Amino acid sequence: MKDQDRIFTNLYGEKDWRLQAAMKRGDWYRTKDILWQGPDWIVEELKKSGLRGRGGAGFPSGLKWSFMPKKSDGRPSFLVVNADESEPGTCKDREIMRKDPHKVRVVGRSVWMLLSVCGLVY
Repeated sequence: MKDQDRIFTNLYGEKDWRLQAAMKRGDWYRTKDILWQGPDWIVEELKKSGLRGRGGAGFPSGLKWSFMPKKSDGRPSFLVVNADESEPGTCKDREIMRKDPHKVRVVGRSVWMLLSVCGLVY
């Protein structure tokens, strides 16, 4: 794999993980433009991309996002990010959350801004 094709560019913690350094690596690039497209467009693009979750089932992310209510019935919507790795041997995402957290935040923030009222990470 070529370096320019890598998604996670700081897994070894060789670079700063904070916002300014993440932006220099391209995190958050054109996020505002994408958000302006609206939730339906984003969900459809995600479906077309074939992106899957990192869990054991590899559930299609676009399909999962399409389950969010399109219109509110007055009740709040929530985005819950399962960052728990307490199962033995499940440390696959720990280094992403520690050293390249903006990769997770770009997606999480985008979904939260479009589709929910409250975001929770556990």
